[in-house]
Amino acid sequence: MEIITYSTVTTLLILLLALLSVYKGIKVVPQSQVFVVERFGKYTRTLPAGLNFIIPFLDGVAHRLSILERQLPEFAISVITKDNVEVKLEATVFYRIVDAAASVYRIQDIDTAIYTAATSIVRSAAGKLELDELQSSRESMNEEIAQNLQDAATIWGVEITRTEITDVVIDDETKSAQRQQLNAERERRAAIARAEGDKKSVELAAEAKLYEAKKEAEAIKITADAQAYAIEVEAKANAEQTRVIGAAIMDNGQPAIEFEVLKRQIEALGTVAAGNSTKTVIIPSEITGVIGSLETLLSQANVNK
Repeated sequence: MEIITYSTVTTLLILLLALLSVYKGIKVVPQSQVFVVERFGKYTRTLPAGLNFIIPFLDGVAHRLSILERQLPEFAISVITKDNVEVKLEATVFYRIVDAAASVYRIQDIDTAIYTAATSIVRSAAGKLELDELQSSRESMNEEIAQNLQDAATIWGVEITRTEITDVVIDDETKSAQRQQLNAERERRAAIARAEGDKKSVELAAEAKLYEAKKEAEAIKITADAQAYAIEVEAKANAEQTRVIGAAIMDNGQPAIEFEVLKRQIEALGTVAAGNSTKTVIIPSEITGVIGSLETLLSQANVNK
């Protein structure tokens, strides 16, 4: 009976040992973690997510680390800008562990180490900029801080995913000076805008006068051309009339000349009589002779025809 009891106990012990070995040798790592394995106190390897096997009783999981992205608590840093203005920058850092062994064996408090390095780097980056540049160049400064911080944190097995300058805190005196500067800048821009407007108005007025002068010159030229054309037409008509009269003189001789002279006298008399200021027209006795001569010439001209 005792032999059976000892055998049973031995079997149970062996079974228990086997189960314990399986439990110790199989490690299931969650997706968001990695396990750091040590053998007799020395680093052996890092177990990734999933099912892993280790040597039971020899290997052991010393550290369980999260590989999720982390965020340092927001911190404030007092900095002096390039133009000697003291401001406070509120910043934060996002990072994640990419080398579990380095983060465990090279640094004791990784959050404090990153905070210390970030403080120094932010002060250095902000000291290169003036206050106006500091407020308008956050994106470029964030990139510079992240790059420099990554260079320092690589040895700790950490990846700096991004840094953020969340706020720039300025004291009341600096705010008042900035407000005065902003008002002066606005007045300067308004004065420039008014000056440019006046300049544009003068330019437009000058262009309008120039356009008007050009149009007046064109009108004068058109009038002069019309007058010249009228004079030319009148001259051609007079020349044609002279030619016709000359031809008549050549054909009829002295009667044609006398007829033309009498005709012009009658036209002149009619012009005088048609004047607005003419009330009484005195006709000399010679006019009767003129009219009689004109009748004689007309009669002779009809006979000749």
